[in-house]
Amino acid sequence: MDVFIIGITGKIGGLLARELVSRGDTVRGLVRRDDQRADLAADGIDAVVGDLAGVSAEALAVAVGGADAVVFTAGSNGGAAETTKAIDGDGVAKAIEATRRAGAGRLALVSVLPESWRERDLGDEVEYYFAVKKEADIALSRSELDWLILRPSLLVDDPGIGTVSLGPAEFHGQVARADVAETLAELLREPRIGRQILELNTGPTPIRDAVRANVRRP
Repeated sequence: MDVFIIGITGKIGGLLARELVSRGDTVRGLVRRDDQRADLAADGIDAVVGDLAGVSAEALAVAVGGADAVVFTAGSNGGAAETTKAIDGDGVAKAIEATRRAGAGRLALVSVLPESWRERDLGDEVEYYFAVKKEADIALSRSELDWLILRPSLLVDDPGIGTVSLGPAEFHGQVARADVAETLAELLREPRIGRQILELNTGPTPIRDAVRANVRRP
């Protein structure tokens, strides 16, 4: 596969890039600085320098080029409202349009479980973050693309364990970013999964089996 990752310098994006490269895939992405591009090039990954907040959908489509799939793993993590809008809102809208213009087959979006942090007293900026993430999910689900929305539970940097719980609805717990990346890699390899929202949590099922259990296309 030829996969273009928006958010390739983030934790999940970086883990996914390395996982795909190890499987023999071509991996490209969008970075903000030349030094990031050089670091990725050392690992055999090509990157285009550009700021997601400022790049146009047209320019992003050119960068995506002939990719088989686009993965959006960028996120503001509930920071300032203007950053959330630019990345989690407008950024996803640009990715949808760029994927369509480039003729890429699939767009996979890493979103968030709606129940996340509901046991806490959230501030206005974090509440806004959840609202924008929901709007982005809706926008992608209403597009004509072959889309996939993955909603992981609380992300942690623990080592991956290779087993998960994956389905249309999951409990909110926590999951290692490495397991999220491996799940994404498996989902990208399963053409019978598409136009679906899947939630992801730590669980007992091997990742490949968990992905296959969600196949609903003949």
